[in-house]
Amino acid sequence: MTTARDRRGRLLLLLAIVGLALMILASLMIGARPVAPAVVLDALLRPDLSLNDHTVILTQRVPRTVIGILAGAALALAGTLMQGLTRNPLADPGLLGVNAGASVAVLAAITLWGITSPSGFVWFAFAGAAIAAVVVGLIGTRGPDGSSPAKLALTGAAVTAGLTAVTTLILTTSITAFDVFRYWQVGGLTVRGLDTVAVVAVPIIAGAVIAFASARGLDLMALGDDTATGLGHSVSRTRVLGMIATVLLCGGATAIAGPIVFVGLLVPHALRALVGGDYRWLLAIGAPAGAIVLLAADVLGRVIALPGEVQAGLVVAFVGAPVLISIVLRPGRVTL
Repeated sequence: MTTARDRRGRLLLLLAIVGLALMILASLMIGARPVAPAVVLDALLRPDLSLNDHTVILTQRVPRTVIGILAGAALALAGTLMQGLTRNPLADPGLLGVNAGASVAVLAAITLWGITSPSGFVWFAFAGAAIAAVVVGLIGTRGPDGSSPAKLALTGAAVTAGLTAVTTLILTTSITAFDVFRYWQVGGLTVRGLDTVAVVAVPIIAGAVIAFASARGLDLMALGDDTATGLGHSVSRTRVLGMIATVLLCGGATAIAGPIVFVGLLVPHALRALVGGDYRWLLAIGAPAGAIVLLAADVLGRVIALPGEVQAGLVVAFVGAPVLISIVLRPGRVTL
């Protein structure tokens, strides 16, 4: 039987897909060099690199649009998973130390091996994110009482603080590392090609599949670990699968777009007010919604400081910070 929530979920999913299609078109059209929709279509169907507009679309805007879709969807899915695993509406993918781990690994690639291109250190970023998350998971599940949302959050905060200190130490002692790292640290969709996207597309897609498969378990965990266990569900299995999916999603997104904040926090939090706590719809709608948010930030960043650009990570942070403050000030929104 179809419920009112399911009907609302289907409508919102349809609107999100339509909105994503429009945002993709806007991403291909808008910039320092505006391009008409007919030219965009012609470039995609009959590419001719001898034409300047076609060159701009195919070599610059198509890659950053694809990166925006993948990274935005991945961050939104990872944020939804983290909020479900910790039962905290303000949980963020960075809670697992993913961003901090990726940052240290990128700095290691720059200082130890002299790698300075995003395509060169993409695997380092992914590996650093994964290692940090594994460390948080192992420590957070130690002890006689096993894992808990509060323990996972505190462990993630501690590991992040330690890795941030290492990052600061390296940056204050290496001018070369600082010059290269600052462009990656801001977070954006530029300076990366489709070859870089191909490297992390498979892990992101695998993480998305695991995330959708975990929806039922997250719904049960929302009732409490004891209740979920009493209903025959393995809480530990869902928590492990959720952490694996988060590593794949957030690690991949961080590797290709840098440590972008707030997307994974704001998207699921906003959707929860519209569709409730049903993780089937939170995940299904969250993927295109996250892509819309990141692409919109990228498009806005292209036009607010012409002839230059503002990176998408800065735009998201500028908009997300006051929204987060307003959420925190609302009573009853922060729980562990």
